[in-house]
Amino acid sequence: MCQECYSEHKRITPLLNPLDCLHNHVQYICGTCGRCICINPDEKRGIQRWHFPFKSLDIAKLYLRTADYTVKKSCGIYEIKSVTGRVSYKIFVDIEALLLYLKQNTNKRCLTMVPLFIKDDYREYPDTEVKKLTSKEIEVYLSER
Repeated sequence: MCQECYSEHKRITPLLNPLDCLHNHVQYICGTCGRCICINPDEKRGIQRWHFPFKSLDIAKLYLRTADYTVKKSCGIYEIKSVTGRVSYKIFVDIEALLLYLKQNTNKRCLTMVPLFIKDDYREYPDTEVKKLTSKEIEVYLSER
């Protein structure tokens, strides 16, 4: 697993519409393995990808580093269950953010109230970049998938 971006696979992201995402969105480029992670705010909601619910813990882990980097601290991934039984995984900055979310979403529960995954401490990495990729960089990145 990459110590910086927590992924087993160097070119796994973006998951949805990779060419469109790489061309049009700002990417967090892991300074350790070079993996690109979308850090661009969603145009409709104005929030970053890491704020959305994820279908699995593994997918949430792929976006966790962008949360850590954005707030400059270790964030955690929590399992959220709706009253209908649907399970999702969300990244929260801290327990207070989770509690606020649960207060605003009374149809959701977090049974354990502890993160399923969190790094012990936040670190900066010297070769990290946050930018839009050039066409050449996108071509190389996709050819390495």
